[in-house]
Amino acid sequence: MQPEELRAFALSFPEAVEIETWGHPTFRVREKIFATLGDSGTSGVKTSKLEQIALVSSQPDVFSVPDYVGRYGWVSVRLDLVDADHLKELVEDAWRQTAPKRLVKEYDAGN
Repeated sequence: MQPEELRAFALSFPEAVEIETWGHPTFRVREKIFATLGDSGTSGVKTSKLEQIALVSSQPDVFSVPDYVGRYGWVSVRLDLVDADHLKELVEDAWRQTAPKRLVKEYDAGN
């Protein structure tokens, strides 16, 4: 997946915005980050600790535990190796975890 594809997908969710932080694009809903883009062909995605363990153990060449936020369940993703549909599922799940329940309910009602 190309960075621009990830950007467009992340911004397709209700109230998703892009804000540069730490010199990199971050994707947020209501000021809370659910995904990031790195400058080295990587992305960061918010997951649960259990999902993080499963992803890293099943595809260590694609997923890794990032510094600083890895302890919260985030994963780093190599964009050149990840299956695009799988990454889209992860980003949507991250948005759902981060967005207010009312907003997720409205999104689900519209789809």
